[in-house]
This record gives sequence, structure tokens and C-alpha cells, in this order.
Amino acid sequence: MSAANEQDNFFTMACYFEGCLILVAVVLGWIAGIDPFVHLHFSERAIIYGIMGTAPLFLLFLALYRLPFDALREIHQILDETLGASLQRCHWTDLLVLASTAGIAEELLFRGVIQPWMESSWGMSAGLLGSNILFGLVHAVTPLYALLAGLVGIYLGLFLDYGGTRNLLTPMIIHAAYDFLAFLVILRGYRKNNL
Repeated sequence: MSAANEQDNFFTMACYFEGCLILVAVVLGWIAGIDPFVHLHFSERAIIYGIMGTAPLFLLFLALYRLPFDALREIHQILDETLGASLQRCHWTDLLVLASTAGIAEELLFRGVIQPWMESSWGMSAGLLGSNILFGLVHAVTPLYALLAGLVGIYLGLFLDYGGTRNLLTPMIIHAAYDFLAFLVILRGYRKNNL
């Protein structure tokens, strides 16, 4: 298989995988008696909060991406070798599609089903913490990356109720916009270092 086909295959498989998480959210929600879509509704306020909530998270990403610590360099190298190499032939619209699919699917699963499910059994704080320990574990590229992903998950979980009304649209926008911007940075760094 040529490098171009491998990269196209990565993009397609990543979109399918993320898209399948929507099905997982629906099935898990059915088992738990939770409608994953119940708190997803259009709101200008949710969109504004989503855009505003993306900025600090992305600035933190930029800072961590440039700090010269070995554990952070290891993450940078892994992202460069996996995502950078896999996405190098992608157009920015492909990155937007992939980031949007990930933002919608992962938030539907983790903030739409798992967090409310844990909250109903353990309370708000424990549900927030427990669901995002799980979120960090499924992103366990390295132990530090798992910790950072768990903290990002808590941030997203707090935005679920930001403004006093539970709306899944806000963390979906933050997650998708953050992933898109991070993809652009990773891809730019990869192209600068390898092409």
C-alpha cells in the first residue's frame, strides 16, 4: 500500500472509529436509561461559551507543546510521528471533519452518557471525576498524556453546565475546535521538520 493510500486509510478509519462512538453512546445510554441527546440543543450562548472555552485550552496546548521537558517532548514526538505523519496529506477541511467527528462523538459518549450515569450513582463531583479518569485512560498514549487528557475532560465536563444550563453543545464545540487547532499545529510542525 502506498503512503498516500495509508494516509487516506488513516483518515477514513479515524472518522469511522469516532463515528462508531456515537453508536456506542446510544447503546450504552439505552442500557443506562440515559438519552445521550437530551441535553444537546442549539443555543447562541452555548456557541459563544464554546468559542470562548476553546481559547484557554488551546493556549495551554501551545505552551505545553513548546516546553522543553522530557515527558512533554516524548508526547510531542509521539504526536509528530503518529498524527503528523498520518495527516500530512490532509486538507484543512479533512482536519475539520475529523476534529468535528471526534468532538461530537467523544462528548456524546463521555459527557452525554458516562458522566450523567456516574453522577446519578455517585453525585456530581464524583461523576465528573470518575468519567474523566476513564476519559484519560482511553487517551493513555503516555502516563502524562493520560493525566492531561483527564484534566481536559474535567474542563469539558465543567463546561457541560457552564452558564447554569446543561448543554452538550458547549463541550462539543470546545472539543472539536481544540482538536482542529491542535491538528493544524501538529501538522505544521511535522511538515516543517520532515518535508
